[in-house]
Formats: sequence, structure tokens, C-alpha cells
Amino acid sequence: MGDVARLHSAILTYARDFMINKGFTYCIPPYMIRSDVVTGVMSFDEMDAMMYKIEGEDLYLIGTSEHSMIGKFKDQILNKQNMPYTITSYSPCFRKEKGAHGIEERGIYRIHQFEKQEMIVVCEPEQSWEWYDKMWSYTVEFFRSMNIPVRTLECCSGDLADLKAKSCDVEAWSPRQQKYFEVGSCSNLTDAQARRLGIKIKGENGNYFAHTLNNTVVAPPRMLISIMENNYRPDGSVVVPEVLRPYIGGLEKIKVK
Repeated sequence: MGDVARLHSAILTYARDFMINKGFTYCIPPYMIRSDVVTGVMSFDEMDAMMYKIEGEDLYLIGTSEHSMIGKFKDQILNKQNMPYTITSYSPCFRKEKGAHGIEERGIYRIHQFEKQEMIVVCEPEQSWEWYDKMWSYTVEFFRSMNIPVRTLECCSGDLADLKAKSCDVEAWSPRQQKYFEVGSCSNLTDAQARRLGIKIKGENGNYFAHTLNNTVVAPPRMLISIMENNYRPDGSVVVPEVLRPYIGGLEKIKVK
């Protein structure tokens, strides 16, 4: 509520502008998608653990706007001249989060409804690994612009969902816990989603499957933990990072009331 809610909104607006300045096209996607899109963008285990189904309809609430944005290209043959497609979107996200437990999972760390600025890339196969490195570096740059210490942690193959070729987490420092915690995830799915959804590129010697990637720019309210803890002052106030101040009416500090 109050100034903390304003900070939440300021982060998302800053994230939108940050990605537009990186050359991404901004969109507001559908918040509900059909089952044929869900099964195309994620593994069945993920679907069962994450997605909320709307009773009596062939519709699911999105767990991330990646689902909508990749689903936009379903059954399309893309023109090489238009590649790559780079899109960033804002959306609320809804997740069951089965299996979440523990004291650090309480509060705003893991909840069923949150908001997110996301990025996706649909590109030529030979470009996907270059885009993978660019995408996670954008999130690192975004957090460091707010003076939040972050690191990247590559996921081992045993932790990858079925469709992912490679994935890494971006983690922010928590002074209270004295450890890093996940604030975003970047994945290269190569042609796995494209094969399921029929996303192809028109080639001179026949059509071939595109590669798809996704990455979190920022997902409040969880990341508010990193801002509040890293900018906390002895008097109970929280310093607003300088880059966010234009989006929160010039406010420099959130004070105890």
C-alpha cells in the first residue's frame, strides 16, 4: 500500500522503458490462453504444477506472458527479413506453485499472483546462443542500475524442464538472509517450442523451425525484498534508487509513517 505500492509500479514502468531502449517492442498480452498454446509452450509437468484452469472453458490463466507472446506465432511461417522478433511485455501472472514450502517462502516471496516485465526472442537458429547471453545480461544490468548486487547461476541439466536447452537464474543479494535468492530466469528452448507450435522460418531451400528464448526482466513484488533490504536505513526508511525516482514523483525516501 501507499509508497511501497507506488515503488512496485515504478519498477515495472522503468523496466518497460529499459527494454524499449534495448530495441524491444512493448506489448500487453492476453492473460488467458487456450490449451493448445499451453501444451506448446511448456512441459506437461510444468503445466500441472503451475497453471490455473478456468472451469468449463478451454482457457488457462497465464503463469508468465512468455506463454502468450510465443503463442502469438503459432502456425506461422516467418519472413527472414523480419527476424529476429524481440518483444517485451507487462502482465499479471498466476501460478499454483505446487511444492513451495519453508519460512523464506512466506510473505511476498512466493505468491499465486504477481506482476512481471518479460522479454522473448524468436530468431534464426544460429543466433539463439548470442541472444541467450544478451538477454540474461540485460537483467543483470537492470538490477545493477538500481544498486542491487546480483549474480547469475547456471541451472544443471537435471533441474531443466523438458523443453529447455539451457537456463540460468539471476539472483539478488539479501542482507537479512546473507545469501542470494532468485529474481529472474533466462532460458533458451532452441526449437522445442517452435516444433510444438509450428513456428517456422521461410528459407530458400525449404522452411525450418525458429528458435525461441525467454527471460524475466523483473517480477515484483518478490524483487521488492532486494530493494527494501539493500536500501534500508537505521531510521526505518528505505532509499529509492535514483533511476526509479522519476517514476515515483521524485520521491527519494520511503519513510515510516
